[in-house]
Amino acid sequence: MIQKMPVLGGSQSRLSSWQVFAIAIPMMLASITTPLVGLIDAAVIGLVGDAVLVGGLAAGAVVFDVVFATFNFLRSGTSSVVAQAFGRGDALEERAAVLRAIVVAALFGLVLVLLAPLIAEFSEWSMNAEPAVTSAMDIYIRIRLISAPAALINYATLGYLLGRGDTGIALILQLLLNGVNIVLTIYFGVYLGGGIGGVAWGTGCAEVAAMIAGMFILVRRFYTLPTISPRRTFNVAALKRMLHLNSDIMIRTLVLMGAYFIFTRQSAQLGTSTFAANSVLMHFLLMADYVLGGFATAAQHLAGRAIGARDKAAFLRAVRLTTGWGFAVAAIASLVASAFGEQVVVAITKAPDVRSEAVLYLPWAALTALSGFLSFQMNAVFIGATWSRGMRDVMLVSFAAYITALFALERMFGNHGLWASYHVFLLVRGIGLLWVMRRRVRIEFAQ
Repeated sequence: MIQKMPVLGGSQSRLSSWQVFAIAIPMMLASITTPLVGLIDAAVIGLVGDAVLVGGLAAGAVVFDVVFATFNFLRSGTSSVVAQAFGRGDALEERAAVLRAIVVAALFGLVLVLLAPLIAEFSEWSMNAEPAVTSAMDIYIRIRLISAPAALINYATLGYLLGRGDTGIALILQLLLNGVNIVLTIYFGVYLGGGIGGVAWGTGCAEVAAMIAGMFILVRRFYTLPTISPRRTFNVAALKRMLHLNSDIMIRTLVLMGAYFIFTRQSAQLGTSTFAANSVLMHFLLMADYVLGGFATAAQHLAGRAIGARDKAAFLRAVRLTTGWGFAVAAIASLVASAFGEQVVVAITKAPDVRSEAVLYLPWAALTALSGFLSFQMNAVFIGATWSRGMRDVMLVSFAAYITALFALERMFGNHGLWASYHVFLLVRGIGLLWVMRRRVRIEFAQ
């Protein structure tokens, strides 16, 4: 089941498209199921035909995503460290990296469980939605956070597998997580009549199931190998490097989710129908993210391995191939969203006012794949190369451009201006990372 990746060396500079697809396709297949789960959740609530519940689910999911995305470094940081260790042939560091990440994940997960009531109350205050929407959101957040330790441990496990290039196993784990999620969401939410609470319980149980499967895989893999001393696993220098890398990734993620949160909050201020419509349309943005995620994963893994092996030609070749294919897939995704988006909207919600609003703003959502593909790819390259400071700084600049555009455009054009501002955010981020990368390549490979 383990994907056999080509050994780095002189021939790696002749990296071919099929090697990129060997990583990208399994992760693309796995990633596509994630927004499908979101669509199923929305469809389960949408069966009621109530825009308030659709908005409540969307608001709760956004808050949950903001909280959990803060710890995305457990996946991306682990993946980059493991990929670089793999590139230089350091098997002990690969294992130590994932063990460190799992311990940190478990500790942070327990903290989130204890802070669940506070997180729910703060989210309700900051979202400032209608009382009915707030009530539904509160139920969703409190239940979902119970599974926080399992969800964060899954991030660490997936990071290790992606860093190793074991995309086949990663695909199986993601399919298990999302498959169980879909089944239990329908069972608890519809069959048992649990509504938004049932949707939350279904997702939480799926996280636990995936964690158990992931731990089984790691135990089997490490069981016959020599043990690693605690001193090696929790080496001070390695921990400092992890904290430095992860702090920059955390800041980047917080700003990214902050932009998403602001988009959702501003949508809520435009009325319940527009809020619910934007919530439905954001599934198209998430779908684009996950479709392109396969090539981003390939970029991160191949860039990390090339940095670990000190192979400049391999690095540049990986960037060119993954970015080129990412653009092609983004163009196809935008065309498909434009052609079939209205049918997807109709399938998600029965509320007539939400449908009409969503169709009106559909072109903005359909174009997010094209405006965002470069930011997805460059972000993955920077994480794989562990150029975390540059990635963080570009994110802050693009966020400033987003806020500036938001103040100027939303006042004049309403929801059209809100969507246009988000496109500005994506474009500035992608172009900025590309510009910074050229300088970093000269510095990195001059050493």
